[in-house]
This record gives sequence, C-alpha cells and structure tokens, in this order.
Amino acid sequence: MSAGKAALVTPPVPARQHVALGPMQAEELDRIVADGLLRTVFQPILGFHTRGYLGFEALIRGPAGSPLESPPALFEAAARLGLTLELERACREQSLRAFAAAGLTGKLFLNVSPQCLGDPVLLNGETLHLLRSLGLAPSSIVIEITENQKISDFAGVRCLLDHYRGLGYEIAIDDLGEGFSNLRLWTELHPQYIKIDRHFISGIDENALKFQMVRSIHGLAEACAAHIIAEGIETAAEFTMLRDLGIAYGQGYFIAHPHEAPAAVPGAEVAQALAGRHISIFPGMQPPRARATARTVLRHVVPVSPETLNDAVFQRLESQPDEHAVPVVKDGIPVGLINRHSLIDRFARPYRRELYGRRACSQFMDTSPLIVDHAISVQELGRLLSRSARHHMADGFIVTEDGRYVGIGYSHDLMALITEMQIRAARYANPLTQLPGNVPIDEHIARLLEGGVRFAAAYCDLDRFKPFNDVYGYRHGDDMIRILAETLLLHCDGTLDFVGHIGGDDFLVLFQSADWQARCVRVIGHFEEHSRHLFSAEDLARGGILTEDRRGQRVLHRLPSLSIGIVPVEPGSFHSHHEISTAAAEAKKQAKKQAGGTLFIERRRPDGSAA
Repeated sequence: MSAGKAALVTPPVPARQHVALGPMQAEELDRIVADGLLRTVFQPILGFHTRGYLGFEALIRGPAGSPLESPPALFEAAARLGLTLELERACREQSLRAFAAAGLTGKLFLNVSPQCLGDPVLLNGETLHLLRSLGLAPSSIVIEITENQKISDFAGVRCLLDHYRGLGYEIAIDDLGEGFSNLRLWTELHPQYIKIDRHFISGIDENALKFQMVRSIHGLAEACAAHIIAEGIETAAEFTMLRDLGIAYGQGYFIAHPHEAPAAVPGAEVAQALAGRHISIFPGMQPPRARATARTVLRHVVPVSPETLNDAVFQRLESQPDEHAVPVVKDGIPVGLINRHSLIDRFARPYRRELYGRRACSQFMDTSPLIVDHAISVQELGRLLSRSARHHMADGFIVTEDGRYVGIGYSHDLMALITEMQIRAARYANPLTQLPGNVPIDEHIARLLEGGVRFAAAYCDLDRFKPFNDVYGYRHGDDMIRILAETLLLHCDGTLDFVGHIGGDDFLVLFQSADWQARCVRVIGHFEEHSRHLFSAEDLARGGILTEDRRGQRVLHRLPSLSIGIVPVEPGSFHSHHEISTAAAEAKKQAKKQAGGTLFIERRRPDGSAA
C-alpha cells in the first residue's frame, strides 16, 4: 500500500481561531521535535471483569515549563506550521520507547489523527522495525483514531486500517459522541475498541439520559463484538454504575492519573470498588422529582464579561458550533445573554463587523434573559419557559445558585428530559408516587440475584386502609399513600436501597443496607407519627374509624397502621424474582396477622430449614 492513501482524508478543520505563531514558537517546536524533548505519560485502562489493566494510553506533553507544554498548544502550533505529520511521528516513536523503557505490559493505545494514517513510516514497516527492536509485538499496539478533522473518504480510511490490521495492529475510535462523524466511523471501520466520550460518563450515576445512551451503546457494541472503554471516570459512583452496567473497560482519574511510570496494578480504592458487593441502582429507578431540576440540564458554558469585544464573541461562536448562547456575567452575577444567531446575523450585514466588532458585547446582549435557580424542578421550569417571552425558547436560560452564575440550559434539552420522564413514568413508574413499578422491581431483583449479593426484600402494606379510604375519600387515601412513599424514601439509602410501588398501598423495598431492620422500625414509627394529621379529632380520640356493615350495624376499625414482612435473601437461596415476590407476600401476610404497626422477619429458608 502506498503512502498516497493519506490524501484521501480531507485537511483538518481548526477547532478554534488560531493566533499567528511568532518565530520563537516556531523555533521552539522545531527544537522539541528535532531534539526529542517530548515527554510521554501513560494512563491505565482497567478491565472491569479481569480486575487488571488492559493496557495504557500514551499521552504526550511538551517540555515542562515550555509555552508548548500542553498538548493543545503543541498540536495547534504544529498544525499552523504544517508539521502535524512530523509531530505525530515523533510522538509515536517517543511513546513506544517510553513504554518499553518503563517495562509496561498489556496494550499501548497510540493516538493517530486521520490525516496521519498514511504516514509512510507507519506504512512501509519502519515502525514495525522499531517495535521489534524494542521487544514489542504489533498485536500489543492499538491505533486510536482521534477525530479532530472531518473525513471525506471513508473507503480510503478503511483501506488503510485494513492494511494495519493485516500487520497485527488493533483499532480504536476515540470520543464516541463527540466530533464530526464517529458514529459513522464505527459502522464503516469496525474497530475493536470504542471509547465513549467523558461527557456521557460524567454524572452517569444520576443522569437517566446519559445512562440510557451508554446502555444503548453497550448493546450495539456487544452486537458487533466491539469492546467499550468508558473515558473520564472520576467518582466511585460512576465507576460502580459502569461496572454493574457490564461495560468492559474504564479509564479516568478515579482509576489512575496519567504518569510517566504508572503502577502495574490498580490501587487499593479501585480494588475495593471492583470487589464491592453492592449492586448500584440504575438512574430512572428513583422517583424523578427527587433529582430532576434545572441543574439536571445545566451546561457549563464559560461566560464573558460585559466589556468583552463583539469580535471576540463572534470568533468564539464561529469556532464552537454547539454553543447556542454566550452568558454575560459581571462579578459572578449574570447580566445578559448573547444569542449566536442574532449576533452572527448582525455581523453578516455589510460593514457591521467593522463598525461594531471593537465595541463591548453588552451592546448586543439580551439584558432581560430568563434566569432560574438551580433547584427549580424541570416541570416548573417547563411551565415558566412556556409562559415567558418567545425568544427565551430559542436563547435558553441562565442557571444560578444563590444568585451567582453556574451555567446555562437550553429548551431542547429540557423538553427531551421531560419527554423521557413522561415516557418512563407511563411505562414503568406508579403514576401516584412516581416510584418504580412492577417491571423495574422485577429487573432489580434479577440483578441482585445475578450479582450474588446479600439483601432483604421488605413488603410494606397498610392495615385497614379500605375503611379509611371509604370514610375519608380517595384524595385523603392518596395522601396517605404518598406519606408512606416519602417515609420509605426518607429512611432508605438512595444509593443502596431500591423502593418500588407495587400498586395501591403495597410497596416493596429491596435493602442492601446492612441495618435494614432498624430502618424498618424507624419507617413504622415515622409513618404513624406523620399520618395522624389525616384523621379527625374524633377518630383519634376513639382510636378508630366508624363504618356501617351490610346490615347497617356500626363497626369500629382501628386506625390504619403499617405492617412490613421481610425476607432476608442469602446468595443462592432464591433463583428468580417470582420466588422472592411470593416469599415476601407470605411474610407480609404473617405481619398483618399481628397487632398493627408490626415487623415480621421470615427466618426460614425457602426449603423450610431455619436460617
């Protein structure tokens, strides 16, 4: 294969407006490349199933303290000077030598831009010769395609990658979800590894939309025998969520920071997270009202000051097509919002940029943007947006915390979230409490059983609820059910315990908290205390509710109370959610045979033996 294949890829599209390089920077770049002054740091890629490192991604740094130390500055300078190919070649050689010198094992992920896939050094065997001299095999090298430019000829790129596969290299696609066309890259190039952009990983433990997207990508990857690598894992909660989702590999600061000589095995905190016996609760399994606020759809957009020049804002909007609005903030307080289309349309007219480009952006900003607090619910925000000025729907809204700017939100993100919540509620959640219904309850039980963890299934049921509902009416009955739902959520650990609403006054809690018995005792007491306001003074005084039976005789029913039947589940003791549901329902019946406000724990095993 000839090096001419590289011409099949279009030149790079600049990520942002570049400032012309001075001669000192040009000389500095020449010196860095010629004198081999590049530094390589390695970030481990962890296998969730193997509990060891798949390999390491090589990340390049310029000389410490140099103006070109950071990768963006280094590669932007190379692009401006037409030295991208030479720089990437030097980076590749430095990374290979550093990997061998550090004695690292596993696979080495090397970033290669599409325009440099046709590098003659890669194509003609010089890199293979270097690998052999270093004692490395081509099968240990993964060519990670970084999409920082638009690809116009997928057939040409596919031909190049087939050549590299023939030499023994593997292929990865970086930052799925970002860039120009990497979804098409996946289908066209059939890589062995898919890296999901960190945007979709950040907060995945709380964001149902991100969770569902990653879950869908995972399903697609399994269908085409590709391996998913989740990038940007920064918290234990994100790590656990991805582990339980079945993602193959992960990378990020929680696992390890990039280092010139990284440890060969995961640290203690990562090992503990891998060995953790708790099963995470997937986003969308909790009531949406508990977490769906303006902060859920917030985007962290860097603001500008009122004194920023219009020309600078224009250049920023031109270079960042996904940015629909720019917030204007003074001393942390939002004062305006600049709409991208409005500003670009103004500057598109003859001489407008020349006339207004050097003036302050406050001249063109909307001085009355929609500003909301981060804690406002998405439902209330949707109503507010629908009643506000029409341009707010296009401009978006500014989000504040304690009056200070924290980000902006867009109406299309808000509408997508509300729609998703409504669809999920219609399919899986109880309409009264918005708690998960029977389908997600069964799914979570299945995950707990499959994970082999110890848990307790608690069936919660109101005693003598029907007389109360008949006398006080269904609205007060709904209030009592909501109080029970809120009580359960209050006394359960939202990261460990799953609260489901079977229907009516029946609830099922799946406890992973070790102190589940104490929590149930507190639930019973809290419910009794906080439901008293629902009864009349007369019923409270007599301790019951009077009704008439079919023969017209007055019957006194004791006040409603809560009974909980619990089945402790040991690994291997049950085999399906049907068995769990049946056992929990039987435990609930035993609880209801006793006096009101009772807790019954089923100590017998499914086979009838004592626990």
